[in-house]
Amino acid sequence: MRFVHLSDLHIGKRVNEFSMIEDQRYILDQIISKIKEEKPDAVLIAGDVYDKPLPPAEAVRLFDDFIYALSETGTEVMIISGNHDSAERLSFGSRIMDKRGIHFAGVYDGITHKITLTDDHGSVNFYMLPFIKPVHVRAAFPNDEKAQSISNFTEAIGYAIEKMDVDTSERNVLIAHQFVTGALRCESEEVSIGGLDNVDVEVFKDFDYTALGHLHGPQSYGASRIRYCGSPLKYSFSEASQTKSFTIVEFGAKKDGICKCHLATPELVPLRDMREMKGSFAELTDNDYCEASRKNDYLRIVLTDEEDIIGALQSLRAIYPNIMRLDYDNERTRASAILPDMSDSDMRTPIEIFSGFYESQNGKPMDDEQEKLVSDLIEKVWSDNR
Repeated sequence: MRFVHLSDLHIGKRVNEFSMIEDQRYILDQIISKIKEEKPDAVLIAGDVYDKPLPPAEAVRLFDDFIYALSETGTEVMIISGNHDSAERLSFGSRIMDKRGIHFAGVYDGITHKITLTDDHGSVNFYMLPFIKPVHVRAAFPNDEKAQSISNFTEAIGYAIEKMDVDTSERNVLIAHQFVTGALRCESEEVSIGGLDNVDVEVFKDFDYTALGHLHGPQSYGASRIRYCGSPLKYSFSEASQTKSFTIVEFGAKKDGICKCHLATPELVPLRDMREMKGSFAELTDNDYCEASRKNDYLRIVLTDEEDIIGALQSLRAIYPNIMRLDYDNERTRASAILPDMSDSDMRTPIEIFSGFYESQNGKPMDDEQEKLVSDLIEKVWSDNR
């Protein structure tokens, strides 16, 4: 049995006000091509199909094209909702699409959708658990005392799994969209204050493979049997060093409670990469340097010039059209990250306090003209408020 694990498509996402639709279409077409080559028995999409609960029309059209292309491959497709999706909207038409092998699990109502496929070694059960919170589980079991006492995500997921009645003598796969304790986040992901959304990895022990979504960096637990496949595209500069891929899982027979499991991670090559460039304005605008650079990538450019360059962004965009961020790294910006010591502020005059702050922010003291200007302003403020 072979199946593909995908997640976190975030169709319709905008990064630093740049629409990613063209890039997403390119990468989804690439995924379809690879699926046609690999011919898996199933494709799992572990949540966050869309980037927003109310996706734009172009995002809906793109996803429609994608699932139609998947249906034409003849593989079974299983899709759950993530925390970015509207569970109800994602489930629209799901009973009709079931007949074409496109299965959705959007709203959690206490019953986990189960799809069973077979191969030469017997059955493989796929359990489709959409993104849930403790409140969803309590609402699904209003008369269950144990459910009503659930207060955290680990208890909620554990109780939902308990209700699945998993037969551990068979091969079992869970599709879920949660945050496993200790996993590594990226800037583009939502963060729950205080780690309230943490789920203990132990709750997944009854499954031979857990296909997780929610985190954008690929990572695994427990001999790779509990895995985030990661997003197919980079959605923040914290992901710049990542190699994006999807996961292919191959199941063998299950003997003595252990299922033979092999993972492969085919690389995905984006239309435009997301990366960082660092150097002086002169270096980054030099003709020889420009010719060697991938000019159309999404870029965060860090200038090392000590003085701000007037019109730098406009000039750089004439060469690199997809600059998403422009920052400086110099003595002034490094100093600005260090707060000045204000413990003796009661003993210092206003001009002394301001002078110290200015030097900490700019890496050099004020000159005589600047100091006179600030002194005059301080005197005026004090005079107006007497």
